[in-house]
Amino acid sequence: MPLQATSGAASYDGFGGGVPFEPTYIEQVFATHLYTGNGTSQTITNGIDLSGKGGLVWLKQRDGTWGNYVTDTARGAGNSLLTNSTSAQSATDTSRLSAFNTNGFSIGNSATVNGSGSTMASWTFREQPKFFDVVTYTGNGATSRNISHSLGSDPGCIIVKRTSGAGSNWSVYHRSTGTGKRLILNQTSAVLTDADMFASVTSTTFSVSGNTDQNDNGESYVAYLFAHNAGGFGLTGTDNVISCGSFTVDGSGNSSINLGYEPQWLLMKQTNTTGSWLMQDTMRGQTADNGYARLLADTSGAETSTTTGFIRINATGFSTNGAIGLVGDHIYIAIRRGPMKTPTTGTSVFQPTTWTGTGAALQQNVNINYDSFMQWRRNGGYSTPWMDRLRGFGYSLYTQQTSAEVNQTAFIAGTLRNNFVNFVDGTYNLNGEPWLNYAFVRAPGFFDVVCYTGNGVDNSSWTHNLGVTPELIIVKSRSSSYGWPVYNATDGYTYSMYLNTTAARTTSNQAWYAPTSSVFKTTDLLAVNGSGATYVAYLFASCPGVSKVGSYTGTGALQTINCGFTGGARFVLIKRTDSTGDWWVYDSARGITSGNDPYLFLNVAAAEVTGTNYVDTTSVGFQVTAAAPAGLNANGGSYIFLAIA
Repeated sequence: MPLQATSGAASYDGFGGGVPFEPTYIEQVFATHLYTGNGTSQTITNGIDLSGKGGLVWLKQRDGTWGNYVTDTARGAGNSLLTNSTSAQSATDTSRLSAFNTNGFSIGNSATVNGSGSTMASWTFREQPKFFDVVTYTGNGATSRNISHSLGSDPGCIIVKRTSGAGSNWSVYHRSTGTGKRLILNQTSAVLTDADMFASVTSTTFSVSGNTDQNDNGESYVAYLFAHNAGGFGLTGTDNVISCGSFTVDGSGNSSINLGYEPQWLLMKQTNTTGSWLMQDTMRGQTADNGYARLLADTSGAETSTTTGFIRINATGFSTNGAIGLVGDHIYIAIRRGPMKTPTTGTSVFQPTTWTGTGAALQQNVNINYDSFMQWRRNGGYSTPWMDRLRGFGYSLYTQQTSAEVNQTAFIAGTLRNNFVNFVDGTYNLNGEPWLNYAFVRAPGFFDVVCYTGNGVDNSSWTHNLGVTPELIIVKSRSSSYGWPVYNATDGYTYSMYLNTTAARTTSNQAWYAPTSSVFKTTDLLAVNGSGATYVAYLFASCPGVSKVGSYTGTGALQTINCGFTGGARFVLIKRTDSTGDWWVYDSARGITSGNDPYLFLNVAAAEVTGTNYVDTTSVGFQVTAAAPAGLNANGGSYIFLAIA
């Protein structure tokens, strides 16, 4: 019987013993990490254990034409290959990848991977059954031979390269093109047929032919194996995290690919005709519809970007919308977005940061690998932009306004380095001004972001990946000037409020139906579901010890709101629901301390107010004081809140 775990704890088989099942998550075996070269050496920390578990690191310069360098633990640090070349491996050159570490890798001073000021991308694949495997072997010249592997499932894709001697191509098997065929990673050619090439592929072996590219006598080879929908991940060990499939783009440039999950990384190749190997990921700007950045595995060319979202990711897969240039048959490798593991600390999914503007370009560390970002000018005068990776950083919606999405990528972006916001100039970094950032991570049980296109149909369902039923939903039309409807679980789906107003809850113009752990539901109200209009939804839930979505009744006296925390709340959002009231915001970066609790409003672009004592932190959550006004603690008043530990 399959081993299962519940509530994140290891459990055992049903036969009185056995090996404890340890859940594995995508964030443990794959990472995209962006960095800027320093010209000397640096350590890349991405949380992947390479020295203990084994794996592959793929490095590519983004702003220049150095090639695609791959190094794996089976061949050792310093032994790199170029995916865009037929050359042999560069042996013992630690100026590129110099070491595999327990939480990432180290690089040397080579300009190819660490040029001073150069922007770089890295992709790390850890060896793990049902995800990825690395195999090395020595050729024997046989027409056909089997090579053993430890993938633990039928490979969806295999990439083979001779490492000794120059002049050999990268042979690629893909399950969608079938056995007896191959593609060439360093070329744009269509699929090639040869009965001896990858004639057999099983869960334990794959066959290679006797040609120079696969099995020349006495030559050394490396093979990279990728699984396909093999399960093996998540709490029950049944979740898929990697898929190797195919799709056909019709004559209008349209196709839709259902993976059953939202991808974070894609490798794609046209098979019926020539075409490059496209590499895209959400860290570099793969979005729902605001464009994407691409690198090519078969060339050394610099990264190119488009602001038209032909390849669009969504909660269950991706699509090509009007991509006329992609008409035809394609294969792909897709990797699931993380994290998959439910967080246990608030600091891992939310970080507030304050700073003083410099009036110049700035790469600011927000101390978290964020998915969504809000910025405040604390002394007022600026509306609060809300951005997220799914829409593309710089595409802003303002919580105090009803206006449609604004492209501000000329001033602010988030695709240069992990954990950093890139202020392109001084526009969002005015010299001497006080600023505040909120950085959120999408994580199961805590927070999710969904982009969708309305259909104008009442009681429509929109898939989300929160993993639990959302308790707070905030929606904004991206393409039209409507307000910000808000759902909260306390009042239920028949009520709505608006983030950009002080209005009390209302049953007029119903926006919602009851959400579930897999979908949220809207009416045909234009603010949430106009036909053809685009929307973004932010979903929050109560995550034990991390966040709490709840409600309380005002007393006019000091009262403690127990959120189940142990170290107090670092963020508090409060709104009165039975009467008019602002959307009050407190955070630990500005201070939640007795005697001085600065606050801002999400619905008003006003300067923060200091010198008040309305909300204090306490170990289990937060307190509302007797001094608090009616917007926070009127006797008998009804309030909802979101608190983050």
